[in-house]
Amino acid sequence: MDLIRIICAILLPPLGVFLQVGLGKHFWLNILLTILGYIPGIVHAVWIIARTPDHRMA
Repeated sequence: MDLIRIICAILLPPLGVFLQVGLGKHFWLNILLTILGYIPGIVHAVWIIARTPDHRMA
């Protein structure tokens, strides 16, 4: 499932963050970073996906 999230993060960074953590501070921060620059949004999204454990699996 992480592979799908990373692909989503590359194509549309806020979607990848949303799939990982939902509507929280990281999602809104990622929208801001994506608006300011596409690359910072991708980096943040991949970092959140790689760092945050899947809360739905617990």
